[in-house]
Amino acid sequence: MVKLRYVSLGLTACAIVTLYSCVGDAPKADNSSSSRGNSASQSTDVASHSSHSAKQININTAILSELDKFEAKLGIPALSNKIQASRPYGSPEDLVTKKVITQEQFNQIKDMVTVKKVVLTGEAKHVDYMTKLGLMKGHLLVAQELLEKNQPKQAEPHIGHPVEEIYVDVEEQLNERKVKEFKTTLISLQDLIKANPKAAKLQTDFTASMKAVDNAIATLPENLRTQPAFGLQVINGLLDAANAEYGAAIANGKIAEIIEYQDSRGFVIYAQDIYKTISPQMAKAHPEVHKAIETSMNELVQVWPSVIPPAAPAKSPDDVNKLVTTIAQKSQKLISAPSTKAQRY
Repeated sequence: MVKLRYVSLGLTACAIVTLYSCVGDAPKADNSSSSRGNSASQSTDVASHSSHSAKQININTAILSELDKFEAKLGIPALSNKIQASRPYGSPEDLVTKKVITQEQFNQIKDMVTVKKVVLTGEAKHVDYMTKLGLMKGHLLVAQELLEKNQPKQAEPHIGHPVEEIYVDVEEQLNERKVKEFKTTLISLQDLIKANPKAAKLQTDFTASMKAVDNAIATLPENLRTQPAFGLQVINGLLDAANAEYGAAIANGKIAEIIEYQDSRGFVIYAQDIYKTISPQMAKAHPEVHKAIETSMNELVQVWPSVIPPAAPAKSPDDVNKLVTTIAQKSQKLISAPSTKAQRY
């Protein structure tokens, strides 16, 4: 499905399928002009890292990457767009009353749905911020691969996703952290690839966009970014998003949605990049956990042998879910350990 991207990044920071991190409960701000309306009666919860135990998706504000979790679970093509188009919702049950899905379908996902807005604080806010920027990086990494393969048309939506979906959702935090505005840079790159994908300036603009995201990430203290427990939470959020996108990409044992396949590849690649930065510490301090995560991560990466989808999927969505869940379970032991909690912001 070619999605009307983009809308916000509520998960943009995501959290894991069975062991949900605080990121997934982050408030989602829609980026598309057609989906900004939120219910005026929507309540707000203030949450810190320790208070996040259940992962629910705010159907009023979640980005399409988040809404893809419903699409993957129910197997309904373009459901993400349908949910987005029927906003705002006064209650989760409005999905049925507005005829987005049937009551039987709603019963399958009702525990995942909320209209409550969660305001993050403390470490959860840092994780949310880093995960959103990580999703931007994942999109751009895939776009870069496609440009190198002379596929500007395929690269175009992945250049659009960061600005259309994610930027609005992370903009408040960017301002709080005094990050120089770079939405204009992303839009310029998007406009250029649409108008003149062979322009010599394209690579310069692309490099500037990548650097802008890296600079935003760099506003987080280095000693926080290099903490294994912090990195694992971000990795879990990225893999959760990849898991949802991959599930939405596969239909009847085939890769039916190329964009979702590529999105999930980018998120996994960047998750692996983050793990490489903390793997020396993990191998030294937590060798067994490290070995289990590294093994699952290496197997997970092989699901995407190329940015151009293979004729048949390397693994089923269930197989991918198992690998993502294994990484979540193993990392949760470290994230929840009292000794690591004491080191956090």
